[in-house]
Amino acid sequence: MGPRVEAMATRAGWDGFCGGKLKDGMVTIDIDPVILEIGPLAVRWYGLMYAVGILVGLYVSLPYALQKGLKEEDIWKVFWPAAVAAFLGGRLYFVLQQDLGPYLAQPWRILATWEGGMAFYGAIFGGLAAIVVACRIYKVPIWPLLDAAALFATVGQAFGRIGNLINGDIVGYPTTNLWGVVYPRSPFVASPTTAYEPAAVYELLFNLVLFFILWNVRFRLRPDGLVFALYLILYAVGQFGLFFGRDNVVVWMGLKQAQVTSLVVLPLALGVFYWRWRQRTWVRRWGRAAGRLRPSSANEEAAGGGLGHPDDGPGKDKDQKDARHRGGQGQGDRG
Repeated sequence: MGPRVEAMATRAGWDGFCGGKLKDGMVTIDIDPVILEIGPLAVRWYGLMYAVGILVGLYVSLPYALQKGLKEEDIWKVFWPAAVAAFLGGRLYFVLQQDLGPYLAQPWRILATWEGGMAFYGAIFGGLAAIVVACRIYKVPIWPLLDAAALFATVGQAFGRIGNLINGDIVGYPTTNLWGVVYPRSPFVASPTTAYEPAAVYELLFNLVLFFILWNVRFRLRPDGLVFALYLILYAVGQFGLFFGRDNVVVWMGLKQAQVTSLVVLPLALGVFYWRWRQRTWVRRWGRAAGRLRPSSANEEAAGGGLGHPDDGPGKDKDQKDARHRGGQGQGDRG
């Protein structure tokens, strides 16, 4: 790399940012995955970024959920079991895709997320199952909650990808591109001197685009549930495409596990989207039908249409109104 490029990199501040360096046209992320250690406790970039993602995700999605008519106490009743289930689901789904020998020999490693390894599809499945159960128990409307959860998941995952980038546990294939990333300290790459495609950066950019789309349609898509269904559709499409560049194990017909899962999730999500969209169509159709019927009924009543009793007349109509008025007094609390 020439002195002009080195000078530009130095002025940009990258050379001193958290250990990131430009070397021979490649990006080197020479960052210790552990921020600090206090006795046996280690604070890692990976965990910190997910914690920040949860906080920012709540900051974005909680007001949206309240605007959709949900009560804050109901949201928290569902959030905690869903968060725990999403964590366990994400980790277990990752573990099941690995060689189970080491995990059976040392079961505590199943929850050792600091070693890297969370499958976000597992987090979606676990969190979704917990939301369905919790909403039934606490009688919370599920569709507006799922719409808010879609925004929360997108924001949380975006910050998690920053942790993946620092950790080096999500990489593409070896590359000679100028934006290839070298990880001298990461235990997750095959070679500490080889540059890899920055798959975590691609995932991060995808999450930002996905959030931009969902944010702009969050109040336009009706009825509730369409935002969540759209999230699943776009996420499945994105994962299917992005994993062609991920250095993961091929499991079936040249596809990785996330791509196979996407092939299952995509038609289901499309079905949910169509089902919810048809409900909107039905509501509009029945609304128009009711609007057509009401004026004709009113006209018949005003004209003394043939459905009335022969003894019914203006005088009797007035008597009935007076009787209803007298009978209705004192019953206002029944609303």
